[in-house]
Amino acid sequence: MTYRVSFVCTGNICRSPMAEFVFRARVAEAGLEDRVEVDSAGTGGWHEGEGADPRTVAVLRGNGYGAEHTARQFDPSWFDRLDLVVALDTGHLRALRRLAPTERDAEKVRLLRSYDAAAGDDLDVPDPYYGGPEGFDACLEMVEAASHGLLAAVREQVEGRAA
Repeated sequence: MTYRVSFVCTGNICRSPMAEFVFRARVAEAGLEDRVEVDSAGTGGWHEGEGADPRTVAVLRGNGYGAEHTARQFDPSWFDRLDLVVALDTGHLRALRRLAPTERDAEKVRLLRSYDAAAGDDLDVPDPYYGGPEGFDACLEMVEAASHGLLAAVREQVEGRAA
């Protein structure tokens, strides 16, 4: 049975696609690509159908990640098929939990940086959209740092299903 993870930010052109591609690479490195499905979406549809922000693409490709992406808006009906919905900041967390049709679905929503023990109390990944390239680099660093803890948590769930 496939374990499904979706990353969600505001417009699905910066943070969530970055998290999607980084985590997809971690999943592949762990040999779990046949058991874990990864995608992303935005809380809004402003950029639906567009590619990722060129700065996101540059940072991803510059660090060896894929970057082919088409933005889309998160649909509450997806909760039924998703195992984990990963919000990139607390605003997304609140919005997604409000969209959740059931309490069980709301419990599927987690903050990405909650999987990074070094993050402390600052669990938001800041939106780099209105800044310069350094914001995209910082975003990638935060995403990469959290992806290891997230992979450990997902691996535990996947292996628990096989038992």
